[in-house]
Amino acid sequence: MKLETKDLLTADEISSKEFLELIDFSIKLKEENKTVKGKSLLENKTLAMLFEKPSTRTRVSFETGMKQLGGHTTILSLDEMQHSRGESIEDTAKTLSRYVDAIMARVYEHSFIEKLAKHATVPVINGLSNSYHPCQTLADMMTIKEHKKKFKDLKIAWIGDGNNVCNSLIFGCSKTQTEIVIATPKGFEPDSEVVKKSSKYTSVDLTTDPESAVKDADIVMTDTFTSIHTSDPKRNEKFLPTFQVNDSLMEKAKNDAIFMHCLPAKREQEVTSSVIDGPQSV
Repeated sequence: MKLETKDLLTADEISSKEFLELIDFSIKLKEENKTVKGKSLLENKTLAMLFEKPSTRTRVSFETGMKQLGGHTTILSLDEMQHSRGESIEDTAKTLSRYVDAIMARVYEHSFIEKLAKHATVPVINGLSNSYHPCQTLADMMTIKEHKKKFKDLKIAWIGDGNNVCNSLIFGCSKTQTEIVIATPKGFEPDSEVVKKSSKYTSVDLTTDPESAVKDADIVMTDTFTSIHTSDPKRNEKFLPTFQVNDSLMEKAKNDAIFMHCLPAKREQEVTSSVIDGPQSV
């Protein structure tokens, strides 16, 4: 399949139709890969992977995916590139575009990846920025489809910080018409423009009460309270114990509710080990 957009920066670039087709196509590829190894969809294609932030899952998943589809990757740390010596993002984008077929970047400031996409002639994929994490949303919505077989009439409860993952997840819900209720401490809500835009297409509710958020939820999701770019030593005090996903909170969701965490997890903070290692955790 081919998307109308060149770049994937927030998850909002994709139309609802494309989003749903992409999820189904991904599930199909995953199933086929169990029996037929070595697809050639990306034969002779090179993906440049730029890392400003450390990574485990993003790096491994992109490298493995490219290899499974017949392509290959080149790993680049921004500290080891000419960018660290003063080369502009614009020139970096133009230079890489001459060598590779696509660029994935995992960065701090979202403006960096926007500028990269603006000046690159090849597709740019946001592998995470401080504002958005669209690949995580695609993976999460794919997991939901695999377990729940649908999107409509489902309710997601997001508990914790209204962060980059939450912002892209809201866009994902708007594409699939999945209801979402977001419970955060006051002052930690997701981007208001994301909420406003997505509310035109699905139900997006904000609350400061995790118990009301998880009531009748089909999916309960969370993330770390302290991201890699935050340094407030008292930040966790604003979340604990109220916004911890534990057995007591999960009991208030539907009996067949699933739990999801984008990882890495800080056990006994945003989630207890009994939940993340429990039977509802997917």
